[in-house]
Amino acid sequence: MRYCIAFFLFIFSVTTFAQQKPNQDKLIQFSGIITDIDSSNVIPYVTITNLSAKSKRVGADYRGYFTFIVNPGDTILFTAIGYKKFSTIIPQSTPDSKYTIMVKLKSEVINLPTVRIFPWATTEEFTHEFLSMKLADDDLAIAKKNLSKSSINGLIQSLPRDGGEISSQNYRYNFDRMINKNMVQTNPLLNPFAWGKLMQQIFDGDKKRSDN
Repeated sequence: MRYCIAFFLFIFSVTTFAQQKPNQDKLIQFSGIITDIDSSNVIPYVTITNLSAKSKRVGADYRGYFTFIVNPGDTILFTAIGYKKFSTIIPQSTPDSKYTIMVKLKSEVINLPTVRIFPWATTEEFTHEFLSMKLADDDLAIAKKNLSKSSINGLIQSLPRDGGEISSQNYRYNFDRMINKNMVQTNPLLNPFAWGKLMQQIFDGDKKRSDN
């Protein structure tokens, strides 16, 4: 009985091996193009690993195109920086010795933790710098500095005049000219021509008196 069971097991193993050997010996030209699933743009230089063939690796070219030899049933893994991994299995039965696929990879967003860099090498240096640090003034202190007499004088000397200030100065200048002109016309003492006329009258009067 044991010999019969051993014989049937031998026949079954030989049959299974004979069925699997053609698939293992069969070679398939595996080709395709790798694109982005969202934008349909090609992804260049993707790493392609055949997990069933001792992790044999190939790379896609700059156009996202790849082609290499595989066996039926091989598991193929596609990896690229910034994209999620994608794997596929070569079908056991293919109509010919070529298998073409369009691979679409999805971008992967990785949120990195916040890194804060301090310019102090040790905790003691940080403590020393923190204790000796000069705190900035508050809003009230800053406002008082900006409204101080020295600050306003410095702004007066450095800032240019605006249109309103120039217009006011021109108006004052014209007003002063008008006042001075009226004073010269009304007061003879401020008119040099009136002084000359007065002196001429005095000389004429003295001459008449000397003649008489």
